[in-house]
Amino acid sequence: MLRNEFKRLLDRTLSPHRFKDYAPNGLQVEGKSNIERVVTGVTACQALIDAAVAHGADAIFVHHGYFWKNEAPEITGMKYRRLSALIKNDINLFGYHLPLDAHPVYGNNAGLADALGLQGERRSLQAGLPLEEAIGVVGELAQAMTTQAFKALVEKAVGRDVLLEAVSSKEIKTVALCTGGAQGYIEQAYLAGADVFITGEVSEQTIHIARELGIHFVAAGHHATERFGAQAIATLLQEEYGMDAIFIDIDNPA
Repeated sequence: MLRNEFKRLLDRTLSPHRFKDYAPNGLQVEGKSNIERVVTGVTACQALIDAAVAHGADAIFVHHGYFWKNEAPEITGMKYRRLSALIKNDINLFGYHLPLDAHPVYGNNAGLADALGLQGERRSLQAGLPLEEAIGVVGELAQAMTTQAFKALVEKAVGRDVLLEAVSSKEIKTVALCTGGAQGYIEQAYLAGADVFITGEVSEQTIHIARELGIHFVAAGHHATERFGAQAIATLLQEEYGMDAIFIDIDNPA
C-alpha cells in the first residue's frame, strides 16, 4: 500500500480532525513510499524502533509518537538516535494519540471496556461530548461485584498487578475508565455516577479525592491500559486490509 493511501486509511479510521491534541496525529516521520510490513506499539521508544528494524518493517504505528507540545526542538541525544534510526532504515512513523484513546471500536478505552465485559450502551465520561470524541467512557458490569473480585477482573484484563483504593464495602456495578495518565478525571467519574474509576496512573491527591468523594479507584498502569489500541490496529490491518502487521509489546511497568 502506498504511504499516502495508508495515511488516508488511518485518518479515515481514527478521525484526528475531531481532536485538539498535544502532538501531531498522522505521519510524523516519512519513510519509504510503499508500505507492506507494519509494526504497531504503544510508544516509539528506541527498543520498538530496533525491533521494527529487525522485523523489516516499512512503517511503525504508535500511540505515543514524537514532537509533543513544549518539548525542546533540538534534534540531539536520544531524539537524534531515534530519528536517525528511522531515517537510516527508511521507516515511516505514524502516531495517533487522543484519536486512538477515543475510538469507540479500536480505541484504548474501548479495548479496556471490552476486556472488563462492560455491557450495553456506553456513554461519554465528559458531559456534552459524543462518545466518539470522549476521552473516557462509562459502562455497566453484567452484575455487581465486590472490590476484590473487580480488582482480579482488572488484573486479568491488563495482565499485571494493579493498585486498588477501596473506599468502602460498596459493590461495583457502574464503571468509569480513561486509560493512561488520566487520574485528573476522577471527579468527572464521580459526577457520572460511577462506583469506580480506572485509569493508568495515580497521584498523591487522587487517593484523598477518592476517599472523600466515596468512589473506588484503580490505577492499572499507563502502558498496560494503552496496549489495546495498537493491538486493535494491527488486527484491523491484518484482517481487513490483508497487510503484514504485528503488535510488539515493549514491557514498561509504569
